[in-house]
Amino acid sequence: MSGRKSAFLAVIPGLFAFLASCSGELPGGPQGAFEDATAECGPEFVHDNGSGGEFYLPEIMGSGVALFDFDGDGDLDAYLVQGGSIGRPATEPARDRLFRNDPVDSGGRARPRFVDVTEQSGIVAAGYGMGVATGDYDGDGHVDLYLTNFGSNQMWRNLGDGTFRDVTRASGTDDPRWSVSAAFVDYDEDGHLDLYVGNYVDMTLDTNQPCFNVVRDYCSPTAYRPVPDRLLRNRGDGTFEDATASSGLGATYGNGLGVVTGDFNGDSRIDIYVANDGMPNQCWINRGGRFEDTALLAGCAVNERGESEAGMGIAAADFDGDGDEDLFVTHLRNETNTLYVNDGSGLFTDRTVQTGLSLGSHPHTGFGTAFLDYDGDGQLDLLAVNGAVTAVAALVNRDDPYPYHETNQLFRNAGGGRFEDVTSEAGEAFARSEISRGVAIGDVDNDGDPDLLIQNANGRARLLLNTQDGAHHWIGLRVVDGHPAREVPGTRVAVHVADEAPRWRRVRTDGSYASASDPRLLFGLGDSGSPVTVRVEWPDGGTEEWVEVEIDRWITLRRGSGRAPS
Repeated sequence: MSGRKSAFLAVIPGLFAFLASCSGELPGGPQGAFEDATAECGPEFVHDNGSGGEFYLPEIMGSGVALFDFDGDGDLDAYLVQGGSIGRPATEPARDRLFRNDPVDSGGRARPRFVDVTEQSGIVAAGYGMGVATGDYDGDGHVDLYLTNFGSNQMWRNLGDGTFRDVTRASGTDDPRWSVSAAFVDYDEDGHLDLYVGNYVDMTLDTNQPCFNVVRDYCSPTAYRPVPDRLLRNRGDGTFEDATASSGLGATYGNGLGVVTGDFNGDSRIDIYVANDGMPNQCWINRGGRFEDTALLAGCAVNERGESEAGMGIAAADFDGDGDEDLFVTHLRNETNTLYVNDGSGLFTDRTVQTGLSLGSHPHTGFGTAFLDYDGDGQLDLLAVNGAVTAVAALVNRDDPYPYHETNQLFRNAGGGRFEDVTSEAGEAFARSEISRGVAIGDVDNDGDPDLLIQNANGRARLLLNTQDGAHHWIGLRVVDGHPAREVPGTRVAVHVADEAPRWRRVRTDGSYASASDPRLLFGLGDSGSPVTVRVEWPDGGTEEWVEVEIDRWITLRRGSGRAPS
């Protein structure tokens, strides 16, 4: 342990007892795909939505979470977004929290341990928080934070010494409207990360309306006017300009909640997909710095019945292994979540029923979501974290004090375009009923399988560690460019295993709901124990290849160290 970390730990009362409980195996041993390690390893965080009986809509929407390496030490740290009180004074202002991961050695294995370093970091985020986006907007090799709020947003620049500086005003990145999800994206291909800000509805304390669902309850977003999203172009000097109009986005309205980026039509430009709550979704195809919404004609604006749904969370990935990016959107109870399958040209078909994903989602309201290979077999599975936005009748009848909680779901990719619900096999953590909202995915303990950090509205955050260690072979890739080295969102990577189709992934932190995930890429290899070939396609068109890459480890691939593809 470094002297810096030792000195820091010595001043935290009671931490050594905490370390002792975290340094050993988790209680009870593996009992499913995931196990709740929060009590043993942190982060210690309880979300407060500030509900006081007025049923302000932000209270039920919850907040997001980020997994990112803010200090550059090779393991994932955590940022958790806090709510707060609305319309009434708080006894103590609620604040977001930053947790540094200081792993503990346990029998030769590193166990995660999250330590609250918010005060030392200089971050003061006391607004009513909604979401977080991560990205190195200034190209200095340190990951920065953009925070969305019910109210003004904030940009925090990472100074690289464990501290952050509020550069919101200097960078021109504030938005006083109600923002939820945001994404860093280099849409104009100039090497600088731009910023897409998804805005929700025009709701204020003065316009709050009484709504009823048998009893007084939270309103639908249709009770309020939608507000347009915003695209901020990075000038490359630390400042941003509003490019919403010049990029063709204009004043399009949509109740935006989920945002994800990707090349959906295969033209090597990064596009933007927005999941809207109760309105048609938008698929903004990049025509070379200007965007065109093709969602309606492309088949991904509404479901197969032509109905707009309550889009909350969004995930994009090549789940069927055909080389293009498909879309999965979570929705309101009784609507089903929706899987849009891409034909490679940017045309989508709703395959929710055919893939087996329809029936299981009917009783749930989905928020955060992700494609992930939880079992390491090489096929991307699906996660949906759930929680109602209107009172659940069965819970009301049981006099539940906060009748909105639901269980989360895990769907295994069974191959052949089918998923199976394996929630019952996922462990006791998936039997817990909570009001889950944001979820971030990343290999928290660097052991080769994806772990989960879940943010619960008005409840405790949960760290779920994957228990599939050693079940299959794997390779983890950090793909970096530049000096200093940094991940480049939009980079496309393929791992080639002998006699199998390439497995494609894209470097991204966006998607889910109001959250940011690990930009590193984790590939399950199933039973294949041979070295692999890796192909990297950079956003500017450059391509490199690495051959005979050793597996079952994390590796950094630096631009310029590969060879021209054969």
